[in-house]
Amino acid sequence: MKRHLNQQLENWKNRRNRKALVLKGARQVGKTYVVREFGKNFEHYCEINFEERPDLKTVFSKNLDVDRILRDLSIVTGVEIVPGKTLLFLDEVNECPEALKSLRYFYEKLPELHVIASGSLIDFTIEKVGVPVGRVEYLHLYPMSFLEFLEAQSNTRKLTESLGHENLLEEVNGVVHQKLIEHLSIYFVVGGMPEAVKMWCETQDIKACMAIHQNLVQSYKDDFEKYAKKNQVKYLDLIFDKLPAVLGEKFTYAKISEHYKARELSPALDLLAKAAVMHRIYHSSGNGIPLGAEMNSKKFKVIFLDIALTQALHGLDYAKWIVDFEGQYTNLGYLTEAFVGQELIAYFDPKQKAQLYYWMREKPGAMAEVDYIIEGSGGHVIPIEVKSGHRGSAKSLRVFMKEKPQTKIGVRLSLRPYERSRAELFIPLYAVFLAARAYSS
Repeated sequence: MKRHLNQQLENWKNRRNRKALVLKGARQVGKTYVVREFGKNFEHYCEINFEERPDLKTVFSKNLDVDRILRDLSIVTGVEIVPGKTLLFLDEVNECPEALKSLRYFYEKLPELHVIASGSLIDFTIEKVGVPVGRVEYLHLYPMSFLEFLEAQSNTRKLTESLGHENLLEEVNGVVHQKLIEHLSIYFVVGGMPEAVKMWCETQDIKACMAIHQNLVQSYKDDFEKYAKKNQVKYLDLIFDKLPAVLGEKFTYAKISEHYKARELSPALDLLAKAAVMHRIYHSSGNGIPLGAEMNSKKFKVIFLDIALTQALHGLDYAKWIVDFEGQYTNLGYLTEAFVGQELIAYFDPKQKAQLYYWMREKPGAMAEVDYIIEGSGGHVIPIEVKSGHRGSAKSLRVFMKEKPQTKIGVRLSLRPYERSRAELFIPLYAVFLAARAYSS
């Protein structure tokens, strides 16, 4: 399964001044698979998984002499480790903090060697032991985007090509448009977790995909005890189970529980964000970039990392998306909004941690809310409104653009085909990447 991160890895491989690479992402988003596939570009590939081989922690606990470490690893694995010809992959490095510390010395003593470290809970280890500034670089991986989902299937090559650039998209209408909506409805059920996508590509068995979702949800719960204190686990369980019910709303801890205070629940929410199983969408005034400069950290919404897992956790009969996509789309607008957030995150610059924002005017009798605002090229803010139904009102979008006259264009995402007017860009839901291109343009 091709991932768009592959190009970033190739760029890193060929760069002369590269540093050791830390690959971040939630459990089961495909980090190990991506690195293994990337390893095929080297003469030698050496993988150390500290969950599977805890005995190898001793290689790093003696000292951090990189020559000795490489010699010992080569002896144990039988893989020749040659700078410039070998990729060394330290997986689940959160289980071996000393291995994380060693990245500094690989960069300083042996910069020719390609080293990648990864782990599902790596941010917690970094917080404890630290990583020297300027000694490593980072890439972030998220669930598969809708484009990656299409590319993973053998029978959708022509459809993927039709989304290749804006001029082609302008010609997508009628039967092709409906075919893309059909595949989008499947994505709403299968989601972007690689294991579920693989199952769908091989079997087209929705029930098998849904069983995978349940197992993944449980694996995230099983992780709680690995990074939370004993007295925090109950708060994590509570928030985790309630998150799908508060999608699309301004988050308040009272919506999670009437029995616990924010001071008890807030640290637990922070832990879930650090584990990358959910994302906060912060309020920003949206007057200019960077949007974070006007962020209100006390006002935020949340989305779960994957649209299918969200529904599995919420106990919804989400197979209905396939038989009645438009009905579900109209009635469950908050899930469509969450899907758009997931897509925007997937297309974010992987060298940075993805952060999304929204805008709201809380004026009695004149409320207005724009689902997402992103940083566009030329220093402009781009408002994005997710609509239920084919048409729908764009009142909030126009309110934002009137209050922020410096805004050049607004984006409306819905089921209608692609269209562009002077001040608004109408993008079908299957082409969120067009709005996301603003990140890199």
